Parts: sequence; structure tokens; C-alpha cells
Amino acid sequence: MNRRENLLSLLKRQGYDEVPVEFLLCPDLEKLFRKKTDYIGDYMEYFNMPWKYVDDMKLIDNDTDKYLKYFDSLKPGSKIDYWGVGHEPGSEAAKHMTYMRNPLKQITSIEELENYPFPDFLSANNDHQKKQVEQIHEAGLAAVGNMQMTIWEASWYIRGMEELMMDMMFEDEKAVYLLDKISEINLIRAKSYVNAGVDILFIGDDIGMQRSIMMSEDLYVTWLKPRLKNLISEVKKINKDLFVFYHSCGFITPFIPHLIDAGVDVLNPIQPECMDFKDIHSEFGDKISFHGTIGTQSTMPFGTPGDVRKEVFRNLEIAGDKGGLLVAPTHLLEPEVPWENIIAYVQACKDFLK
Repeated sequence: MNRRENLLSLLKRQGYDEVPVEFLLCPDLEKLFRKKTDYIGDYMEYFNMPWKYVDDMKLIDNDTDKYLKYFDSLKPGSKIDYWGVGHEPGSEAAKHMTYMRNPLKQITSIEELENYPFPDFLSANNDHQKKQVEQIHEAGLAAVGNMQMTIWEASWYIRGMEELMMDMMFEDEKAVYLLDKISEINLIRAKSYVNAGVDILFIGDDIGMQRSIMMSEDLYVTWLKPRLKNLISEVKKINKDLFVFYHSCGFITPFIPHLIDAGVDVLNPIQPECMDFKDIHSEFGDKISFHGTIGTQSTMPFGTPGDVRKEVFRNLEIAGDKGGLLVAPTHLLEPEVPWENIIAYVQACKDFLK
């Protein structure tokens, strides 16, 4: 099997020939990678990762200055994304982390939402996507459409978490409009990826915190699950064999049955500081596959190379011979992660079947 076939077989829980390697490096660690390896190409290529990302649709209107009127002020060096969300630079110690500013935090009427200049993906260009998918497949890799921040996060980034939570709890029409609008826009993006032929659509919204779910099940089932289920249903009408990955950090055990019901195929990241993979796999491993499980709050930054190897082996043994686990760090690897631990993770994946 090539790397694409091996990955898809693993995700189907039909066995695998080798353990794929997958992780993301922060800018500081990407610089360290170049220093350690002298490799000028993509680190995903260097480590023989099983997939590549397909570029998003390209907006015709890239002018984000139209959102400036929604902020009293922004710090020098701030950036505004295509949703209109402001990102202010943090301190030097914060590295690549930014402070988020919500453009619609202060609105009081539905008219203000209706007049907001949401990004126009209906008119966006997607000519590049099918060609990229073909090139990725020719290289023996899986093609991924990555559009996390799919419904809940994109909405609260614009409105503000507390404000959107209050809108939802009071059944305010502003919540209905905003969540529907974001769902509509992101369904356009999702269909574009799937029509281009991606193997995997990576979606998600953080709905968990460190020790609890972020909202009640009733609130989730009323406001978020139906919109997520509709999006997944629509893209699987295009390709029933599509793998839908869903990301949520934190403790989300009570939501897992709802995510399975909504059509999620692979759950990321099963954060070990919040949930135990053995327990999760025992309860749900016959219904859904997993991606992650190696702690980026614990083992990767603060463990030894031996600890990393032990955790990789433990979780792969839990998953068993059929697979169902793309074992990987649970989030972006941050500056405090030692290079030796990254190499230990890679080597553990290579050694597991030997």
C-alpha cells in the first residue's frame, strides 16, 4: 500500500502496514527543524507524512480594511482575517499567540448582523483545488480539506463567546441568523473541497474545556448539532466514502455520541489530560476512529523521549491490529517541546510494528 492507501485502511479499521507520522510545528520549532536538518523543503515531506492540505477557495475581495470600523482601535501590527476578526500581537513571551478582538461584540440588533460584510465564498475561485488533489494523489498521499472553526468557533470569534452564549440561551434571533450564516458559508467551502476530490474533510469546533464540556448537552443539541449534521450529510451526498475528521480540544465525552450521530468518522485529538484513550476506545472504538492522543500539555513538552515512546506504543496497542488510531500529538507543537521528543515520536511510529 502507498501512504494514502495505508492511512485510509487504518481509518477504516481494516489494518495497516505502517504507522503514519503526523504533527504540526509552531514557527519557532519550524526554524529549529531547518537548523537540525538543513532541509529546505516542507517538514511534512521530510517526515513522510501521509497527507497534504488542499488550499482553500480564494476570495475575490481580500480587502479586510472594511472591518476596521468595527473596532475602536487595534494595536500596531494587528491583522484582520477574512471573517473580520482582529488579531492583536501579544508580548514577546507569547511568541506566535495573538489576542482576539470580536467585531460584533457590541451589536444590539439583527439589522447590524444583516449588514455585516461576511466573506463571499459563493463568488470565490476554486479552480486550483481539483488540480492540487490530483497532484497529491499522484504522489501517493491523501488529500485533506482543512476548515476547522466550522460553526461554533467562527460564530463566537465574530460575536464574542459570552455574547453568543447569551443569545443562544435567550433564543435571540441574532444567534439564529449568525449560526445559520456561518453554516451556509462553510457548507460552500466544504462542498468545494469534496467536489475537488479530497479524501478527508477536517472540520471542528472547540466544545470542551479542561474538566468539563463548554455548554450543556441541551444547548449543544438545540443549536450546534443540527447544523453540523446537515453539513456532514450534504458533503457525504457528494462522496459517501469521505472521511470527516472533527477537532475539539478538552473534555468532550458526553458529546461523542452526538458527533457519531452527526456523521463524524474520526475524532481529534482525545486530549489525554482531559480524557483517557483506553476508556474512550473501549466505549466508542467500534463506531469511530481517532487522531491524536499524545499529550501536548504533558508528554511532548515535559516527558522524556522514553515517555513519548511509551505513550505511542500504549495507545497503538489499545487501538489494536485493525487500526483506528492515527497516533499523533494532540495539538500544534509549541516552542517548549524538545527536538529529542519529536524524534522519539517519529521513531516510535517507525518501530511499532517491528
